[in-house]
Amino acid sequence: MSGALEAVQQQLVARLSGHAELTGLVSGIYDGPPPRADFPYIALATGASLDWSHKGGVGRELSLALTAYDDGETAARLHRVMALVEETLESGLDDPLGWQIVTFDFRRTRILRSAVSPWSGLVEYRARVLRE
Repeated sequence: MSGALEAVQQQLVARLSGHAELTGLVSGIYDGPPPRADFPYIALATGASLDWSHKGGVGRELSLALTAYDDGETAARLHRVMALVEETLESGLDDPLGWQIVTFDFRRTRILRSAVSPWSGLVEYRARVLRE
């Protein structure tokens, strides 16, 4: 994982963890798949880090994916959790130490469920950062 990706993911978890309504709905917000967690919860997937450098500096384009998991009978609670994630991140993130976030863009959401697994809702973002 690049230093930029780790730094931005830490900012992401910190921002989400600071939202009282969201943290009241989920058992936890994790920076990776937890070994055990009560539903519902949010886990970050390890994202992609691509070179976004230019002549005058070092940069990265980061793909960030958050997955919300829920074992409810319907997806109603999951929709609420995902809406709160989007609301919380609408204003973007603070610049992590050593990096400047140039853009932070919402990409897409989707909800999945198989016959043998809980609901999962994916929320994806893209960030472009430059080393300070």
